[in-house]
Amino acid sequence: MKYVGFILSLFTALALVMALSLDLGGMPAISDLLDPFRGFWQNQYSEDHRPKDVLKMNGLREEVTVRYDENLIPHIFAKNELDLYRAQGYVTAKHRLWQMEFQIMAAAGRISEVVGAQALDFDRLQRRKGLSFGAEAGLRFLEETDPESLEKLHAYADGVNEFIHQTPFAKLPIEYKLLGYQPSEWNAGKTLLLLKYMADMLVGDSDVEYTNLRLMLGETWMNRLFPDFPDVVDPVIDQSQRWTFSGSMPEVPEGIVYPDSLLWMKTMGKPEPGTGSNNWAVSGSKTLNGNPILANDPHLSLNMPSLWYAIQLSTPEFSAKGASLPGALGVISGFNENIAWGVTNATRDVRDLYFITFKDDTRMEYLYNDQWMPASLRIETIKVKGEPDFLDSVVYTHHGPVVYDNRFYGEKQQANFALKWTAHEGSNEQKTFLLLNKAKDHSDYINALNHFTSPAQNFVFASRDGDIAMKVQGRFPIKWREQGKYLMDGSDPRFDWSGYIPFEENPASINPPRGFVSSANQHSTDSTYPYYLFDHTFENYRNRRINGQLAKMNGITVDDMKALQFDSYHLHASEILPVLLAYVSDSSATANRDLEVANRDLQILADWDYFTQPNTVAPTLFTLWWDTLKEAVFSKWQLDNLPIVLPNDYQLSKLILEDPESELFDLPETVQVETAVDLAQISFLKAVETLRDLESERGAITWAAYKRTSINHLVPNFTSFGYQGIETGGGKGIVNATDSRHGASWRMVVELDDSIKAFGIYPGGQSGNPGSRYYGNFISKWAVGEYVNFGLRSLTDTDDILFETRFEPTH
Repeated sequence: MKYVGFILSLFTALALVMALSLDLGGMPAISDLLDPFRGFWQNQYSEDHRPKDVLKMNGLREEVTVRYDENLIPHIFAKNELDLYRAQGYVTAKHRLWQMEFQIMAAAGRISEVVGAQALDFDRLQRRKGLSFGAEAGLRFLEETDPESLEKLHAYADGVNEFIHQTPFAKLPIEYKLLGYQPSEWNAGKTLLLLKYMADMLVGDSDVEYTNLRLMLGETWMNRLFPDFPDVVDPVIDQSQRWTFSGSMPEVPEGIVYPDSLLWMKTMGKPEPGTGSNNWAVSGSKTLNGNPILANDPHLSLNMPSLWYAIQLSTPEFSAKGASLPGALGVISGFNENIAWGVTNATRDVRDLYFITFKDDTRMEYLYNDQWMPASLRIETIKVKGEPDFLDSVVYTHHGPVVYDNRFYGEKQQANFALKWTAHEGSNEQKTFLLLNKAKDHSDYINALNHFTSPAQNFVFASRDGDIAMKVQGRFPIKWREQGKYLMDGSDPRFDWSGYIPFEENPASINPPRGFVSSANQHSTDSTYPYYLFDHTFENYRNRRINGQLAKMNGITVDDMKALQFDSYHLHASEILPVLLAYVSDSSATANRDLEVANRDLQILADWDYFTQPNTVAPTLFTLWWDTLKEAVFSKWQLDNLPIVLPNDYQLSKLILEDPESELFDLPETVQVETAVDLAQISFLKAVETLRDLESERGAITWAAYKRTSINHLVPNFTSFGYQGIETGGGKGIVNATDSRHGASWRMVVELDDSIKAFGIYPGGQSGNPGSRYYGNFISKWAVGEYVNFGLRSLTDTDDILFETRFEPTH
């Protein structure tokens, strides 16, 4: 009976593959799946079965010991770094091989190899964005500038390949059998491609959308709804910071011209608004024990297997522990004996689109500075399961690859759009994390960050020396005001990037007077920073809640920081709901009989304490109301799938409060002139009606039941390998920013005492095997804000060891 659950899940997944919407391009032979020696039966094992005590490994210089704790977290002890990363590659592949490879196939635009032609558009877009092009540039950069890091990348790849070569098909992850393919060898380029993939996941650009809105609304409304800085800014770098360098924003060139027609086209994906990440560090002056405490919780898509893999990496020189990224070296968010660090997305515009004019249909020459410049052509061969290869011709200009053209999503415009992106340039982000893993102090931290260019990240830092710090790091173009906000003319050299902000002039802070540093994807700085930065998705609520709580806290403990990471207070609702309730209670509105019937719901909202607990209804009702109100306000802008973005919640709330009679609230389809008061009443009644419908279908609609937090398998149709309907609170714009499909992908709290105290959790488990009890064993703790002990271990520690494996050289 031990494996009944796994077997049922397997057959459910198999049935889904066969019967549901995802055609996986031909099923593997049923006889192969049912083969007792090669099929899914071989995937029933659990990692608590003791493996071999000793394994031989090619290329190893000295013996390596790996100890797994009770949560299947490996602690790797090696005598040198090359052996350390070789063992890390092997151990990570043992538990996450399919995930590693599938993510790389997605990054490279190779999903059609597995699922067939339905993924062809996705693959073409990945190729046209130039992720592989950027990884190749990164590999050349390492070959020319950093052979030492490259040697470590090769060692990691050797470890992955050692596992692949030692593992028969029968023991490969079940996904290979369900999807009918086998793993290919790892290499250094795949690790670099993985890091480019992360850059792609975390960058957003709305050039096309802003261009359309500018034409629809005009400059005045654009500036009002999408200002460079809102009236209330609580930035990453404390406003007490004074800039000591002489950098400046270039002047806007005269006679700049933007497109004069709407752009009907598909656009690139963007990070989900309101579901970003948090990190902070508090100085010893504010903590109970006098030690700095650091916290980090990056919020990303919730998937199985989990994005992160917990690990400890130890040599005689250092021991680092925390969350690693399967496929990359070292610890990404974690700590060592001396420092701790963590990351959040900095939301900077490092990707711009340029309109390209070609000389003729060959597209081998394009107009630039009144001259015809030669373009280059890259032929992308995309293998398609069950069909002939698809050849895609991608043209490269000096700006970058032409992503959209009349052959791909640009048909309506008969236009060509090239992508300029910092991720296309040679860089060495991997070295940042290799250096952080063994850093000892603030100067080491700064030196490590100097190798990081993309994506833009807020790196938080704390050390046993007592320092706390924050730096907004990346390679940021120097831009004149609004450069890159709208689609730019690729033939006009005035639109070219004019250089990059020096790393030493990126926003940074160390030991600020307030006693803490923090980031939550908000503005990097206030308006005094001399360089241009803009993004309408900068956070306006989580940051103010975190800073407000930290400012008034003293005698802070690790438990206090855990509680703040799990904080579910809805700051946005606390600011706008009283206004909306007042509008609905207006004398003209209270005469509405429908509102009298909905009095129960008004009372629920009036009594709400603004905490989004999973078993309450008020958060559901507020969210329904707010979403319905936004739809009422902005539906007039949404024309036949025309790409646009909507103002953020802060700007809309400001308008509702300060200018309720604005023309923005008028509904063009009616005779009368509506105000914010009218729309508040109309949208509330619709929200109540929606709630009633949901209640009749599903019973009481608590917050958890409404948002239905789910952790899906990377292949969405493998629903039985995921977790649905997780009972947890939080939501968009909340410190615990857990909504239906996004949330804290990793939570970590570290106190920098003489003996490091560390705690962590993530929504998943160490194993990538759905048949293992370590596949999702962290989820129940994660959902209620609990953690596991993440303290460093030494070779002399023998408590709670699940099992031990030694790797020995083959010679």
